[in-house]
Amino acid sequence: MTDTIRTPTIEEVAAAAGVSRSTVSRVVNGSTAVSPAALEAVRRAIEVMNYVPNRAARSLASRATMAIALVVPEDTTRFFGDPFFAAIVTGINARLSETDYVLNLIIASDDPHDKATAYLRSGAVDGAIVVSHHTSDTFIERIADAVPVVYGGRPTRAREGDYYVDVDNRLGAQRATAHLLATGRTKIGAITGPRTMPAGIDRLEGFRAALADAGVAERAVEDGNFTADGAAEAMIRILESRADIDGMFIASDLMARGVLQVLARAGLRVPEDIALVGFDDSPVATSVKPLLTTIRQPSFEQGSRMVDVLLARLAGREPPHVTVLDTELVVRESA
Repeated sequence: MTDTIRTPTIEEVAAAAGVSRSTVSRVVNGSTAVSPAALEAVRRAIEVMNYVPNRAARSLASRATMAIALVVPEDTTRFFGDPFFAAIVTGINARLSETDYVLNLIIASDDPHDKATAYLRSGAVDGAIVVSHHTSDTFIERIADAVPVVYGGRPTRAREGDYYVDVDNRLGAQRATAHLLATGRTKIGAITGPRTMPAGIDRLEGFRAALADAGVAERAVEDGNFTADGAAEAMIRILESRADIDGMFIASDLMARGVLQVLARAGLRVPEDIALVGFDDSPVATSVKPLLTTIRQPSFEQGSRMVDVLLARLAGREPPHVTVLDTELVVRESA
């Protein structure tokens, strides 16, 4: 017959520590309303007895689920194909691994039947992080009305009191375009992200601001939808328009990969004929030829900071409503 190891109860821990059951509960849940002597006695008893708190019981008592949702209003192809999401999720998961919270991933491009919305409004999670949202994603507002939400990037339909962690997309795009100008390029075009997303809008504004500061007129501008295929099609349109281009700002590394393929097929050399600067500094930047000059955005840190803000809200604290992280130009071979 196999012996089983019995888990000690909270009452047994309380007896060993010489305190009440409620005192042990307060220590386990991180309350400060415990004397130093009692705190030390409980911690010693927990260690000696190898007591593991019952998270389900704690959750029931506090009405907390100990779950946080990551909501991505995109299709699965986009989510699994873009390195940006891998970096964001890694940052979120690394920070949550330090807590008792678990992460629920919800990919909902438009939630036509309100399945994701109903789930999140049902009390299944304590809060949500929303990334890559579009102006058409109205279902996000219904989620934000039900649970605390932190956005990755400025909300597309901003409301008073929103919390978000963003990178300085506008300044990053300005830096990218200024670098092209500094290398002597004066006939500069851009392939942007969707104008339905703040990141797409801000990067386009930064591109235009840098050209305006230099007194240089913009050339062709096309939307590449933040995908390699979309950017390839956009670059083909630019070439077919016979626009005279010697530099391109590409608003994501993934899109730059698609552009490089089109330019190679057209017999155009990078950077000799057309210089390119991307955005992200994702693994794509060092997997293409030539190596991509790009804007580094701290996606891992963004993920971690979003968790910090949400945890603060769940704990009843008041974190900053707006956090904006800086970007950095990384010069390689393409410009």
